[in-house]
Amino acid sequence: MTYRVFIVDDEHLARERLKRLLQKHEAFAVCGEAEHGEAALRWLQENTADIMLLDIQMPGTNGLDVAKQVRQLKNPPVIIFCTAYDEYALEAFRVQALDYLLKPVRPEELTAALNRAVDWLSSLTGSQTEKERTHLSANTHKGLERIAVVDIIACLAEQKYVSVLYENGRVLVDESLKQLEEEFPSVFIRTHRSALVAKDRLHLLQSHPSGHQLLLHGLEQAIPVSRRHLAKVKEAMES
Repeated sequence: MTYRVFIVDDEHLARERLKRLLQKHEAFAVCGEAEHGEAALRWLQENTADIMLLDIQMPGTNGLDVAKQVRQLKNPPVIIFCTAYDEYALEAFRVQALDYLLKPVRPEELTAALNRAVDWLSSLTGSQTEKERTHLSANTHKGLERIAVVDIIACLAEQKYVSVLYENGRVLVDESLKQLEEEFPSVFIRTHRSALVAKDRLHLLQSHPSGHQLLLHGLEQAIPVSRRHLAKVKEAMES
């Protein structure tokens, strides 16, 4: 899925810089741009966007007033403010902005903001609730990647991060194993304090000198099974 991004800033160079930063993220495409608030509101009357990168200090209608009017739309874009001024942060969140970035916008901060926007948009799709995401997001050398939950084989705790093993590789995510286990109880089962596996990937439970280990469809690596979680794993295997 490609997310449509609308850029609103009265400075041409600022718009061009945001477009260059967005080019590093394959999941995002610039669908339009405007150089002041009135032009932005006119554009949104005839077009839609998923995310709006919005400046605050602009000629005519400022970004805060634009955000107030955008919130009245039937399907408003997620608003991320990009501004040189830090004193408007409180007002920005009062108009339900998702994030507030200071210029010059740093690539990693934009990536983090886009990550949050994707998670928010995913929570609104169909009848999904906020606890029923269909994808996880990860910051990689390619940019922001979305991993379908149905493609995940296992999740392994690695120091401060969780390594997600899926059909096309491995990525690191910020969520903890506990968060993933609580959010997707029908998808994953805990096998060890440092491992979650997809229930539909269960293949073979084996004895091992250190206890037990689990083989999964689509993964060569064996996953440890602790004594504490052994009974539930066996039950899942039988069902």
